[in-house]
Amino acid sequence: MAFSLGVGTTPFGATGTTSTPSFGFGTSTPSTGFGFGTQPTTTTSSGFSFGGFGTQAKTTAATGFSFGAPAATTASGFSFGGAPASSASTGFSFGGAPASTATTGFSFGGANTGTSAFAGGSAFPSFGTGLGGTSTSTSAFGFGGAQQTNPLQAQQPQQATSNLENIASAVTLPQIYGDERDAIIAKWNQLQAAWGTGKGIYNPRGSVEFTPDNPYCRFKAVGYNRLPKTKNEDGLVSLFIKKPEAEVRANQQQIVDTLFVIFGSKPQLSVCVEGIKKLPDNLTEFVIYILERPASGPARRIPSNETTNFLNGQLIQLKSKLVVENIVPKMGFTEQALKEYLDTPQEGIHPFLWEQAKLDNPDADSLVPVPMIGFKALHQRLKHQEQQTQAHQQRLDLIAEDLESLQQKQVNMLAKLEEYKRKHIQLSHRLLQVVVKQEISRKMGYSIQAEEEQLRVQLEKIQLELNHPTQFKGRLNELMSQIRMQNHLAGTRADVSYQMDPSLQQEIKHLLKQQQEGLKHLVNIIKEDAQDIQLMEQNLEASPFSQR
Repeated sequence: MAFSLGVGTTPFGATGTTSTPSFGFGTSTPSTGFGFGTQPTTTTSSGFSFGGFGTQAKTTAATGFSFGAPAATTASGFSFGGAPASSASTGFSFGGAPASTATTGFSFGGANTGTSAFAGGSAFPSFGTGLGGTSTSTSAFGFGGAQQTNPLQAQQPQQATSNLENIASAVTLPQIYGDERDAIIAKWNQLQAAWGTGKGIYNPRGSVEFTPDNPYCRFKAVGYNRLPKTKNEDGLVSLFIKKPEAEVRANQQQIVDTLFVIFGSKPQLSVCVEGIKKLPDNLTEFVIYILERPASGPARRIPSNETTNFLNGQLIQLKSKLVVENIVPKMGFTEQALKEYLDTPQEGIHPFLWEQAKLDNPDADSLVPVPMIGFKALHQRLKHQEQQTQAHQQRLDLIAEDLESLQQKQVNMLAKLEEYKRKHIQLSHRLLQVVVKQEISRKMGYSIQAEEEQLRVQLEKIQLELNHPTQFKGRLNELMSQIRMQNHLAGTRADVSYQMDPSLQQEIKHLLKQQQEGLKHLVNIIKEDAQDIQLMEQNLEASPFSQR
């Protein structure tokens, strides 16, 4: 059974030659299966032929995506892994060294003559930015040299415009049957466009895939993310590893050793771990920075963008050895980059919605609007928020434990403080007694001084005031008599009546009933246990060991 994609193909394992326009995926190519390990012959394609946008790929000898095989191809646009004529390239040519390369578009990996990915010349490996490498020609990104003209930059707006025109044709005026059925198909396409998924047909030979990025999708929103405060000079880079956090922490030293080998095992470079963070979908964020200790001068951190560029060139090794899914530099926006981001609405976001999101930003200095297009983006954001909420809850639990410990220490300190106060009072009294006895022995035989006579007079006056019937002592005697009388009346009263709220009576009755049920349950348990003990005794008496 053939797997047709709208063009003439042959079943798996058979050969054939076709030539089709429009979306000619894999057209005019004799193949067995998907062509891995075989040699396709001359390819003639037009329209959207994969491997070169609207261009012809002549005499292509490749295996699959040309992994490990030389390619003699003339390509532009998205020529993944394809090197120009008279060049020897392996696959995507990450870190490779093709000679006489004139690649344009998104050809990954520059052309370094006479150097490898770890070419010397400086303490840090060559990132393709001229750090120790002798770059003779560059890729479309222009890392390390003069940036060449990129045809893809001109093709992308054209493709976006064409895609928007196709979407508009599919949802407004599809031309398929030429009757009222086209209106029904237009409504169906409008529904699919609002969903952000599906395939819309606008003419017998053309169709368009609806994605959440299309301008008619309704499932869109804008949230806010915190702006990173780190700088490029901090050198922080995040590696997203497809392993649990516990496993990453357990193998942290092995990961560091592997990264040290990837960076060339240079003694002046050190791989330092900044932090490890758990993420949803069984991912772990492994944050590192590279510290360079030159022979002369102070140590410095390699900037984040240089480290990221180099690690992107070693992505195959990182995936195979460390299961790294993505590499992201942890650095903030520059003022110009932030201004460009805020001034340019994201694809699929209406400018009015984007402007309103900027106006509704609760903290423009710390937060930046981020579009959420489709349910997948919303679900991913929700999982990250749940993960962050769990982290906050764990931190709050630790803070609560610390507060409880501090409160316990405070209680102990207050108890000790009261004890020390009591001891201080006791010592003060003892010291006063010692001072009194010392003064008595020191002034024995001397006459009473004027100050002592004045003090005696004051003390006698105070004693008279206390003993006066209408003063403190008389009032205390009166209070004591009143208390004795109240106690006597309470003891002789016989007809005492009490009142209780009916709701309180019901509550007490309910509590007593629960207590009664609890006692019954305990009695049943005791009876069952007694039966079990009796049965055990019977079994022991009947066992042969007891008869011995």
